[in-house]
Amino acid sequence: MKRVLVLAGTSEARELINQILNQYQVVASLAGVTREPIDLGCETRIGGFGGVNGLVRFLEMAAIDVVVDATHPFAAQMTWNAGDACAVTGVAHVILQRLGWKPEVGDNWRYIEKFEETVGIIPEGATVFLGTGRQTLDQFSGLTGRRLLCRVIDRPERKFPFKMGQFVLGRPPFSVEEEVAFFEAEGIDWLVVKNAGGLRSRSKLDAARQLGLPVVMQKRPKRPNVSVVWTVAECMAWLDAL
Repeated sequence: MKRVLVLAGTSEARELINQILNQYQVVASLAGVTREPIDLGCETRIGGFGGVNGLVRFLEMAAIDVVVDATHPFAAQMTWNAGDACAVTGVAHVILQRLGWKPEVGDNWRYIEKFEETVGIIPEGATVFLGTGRQTLDQFSGLTGRRLLCRVIDRPERKFPFKMGQFVLGRPPFSVEEEVAFFEAEGIDWLVVKNAGGLRSRSKLDAARQLGLPVVMQKRPKRPNVSVVWTVAECMAWLDAL
């Protein structure tokens, strides 16, 4: 029975693990961002590997046959590390990545490469919802004169890094109706999001369209030149073909 390392942290990773548990020996890896991660029902390690060299050592020690990178589309460093480590060890490697969002009629999106570009787009005095995760906040230091809100799952140990900002607690998924009510209650004028894709997070974009709010959308980072599948079913077929 092949040993499969699933680099997890997404709903697709959880679905894949549930589907293949009876066919493969599955080891899951989580970055450890949330304090109480969902039980994946398999052997799970939490925390980083220590770069490419650390991942190479783990693949060899754990006798991993296949790596499925089902991390967040913006977990670029992990994705590149996995690509390099698998190239060194010869371990089979595939990226399971959900399709990105595309604008629909009524959407008002502005695309950016880096969050620092928001300074020239979002006017002073605006109330901005940062749907980008607290790890990105330092990149918004130039957004002075704007009120910033960032939603987090766990209560942060540190205060919001900027004077005109605050954390809002909440665990996804949220319905469109919930997002509309939240945006209206907080007087949101702009959204900043990553093009993460998927239905679970799409609701905030649907709510923004319904309210006529502009969205600043960060483009996805480049990924290694390795096999990519877009659905759990495609990933299972890829594994079966090995």
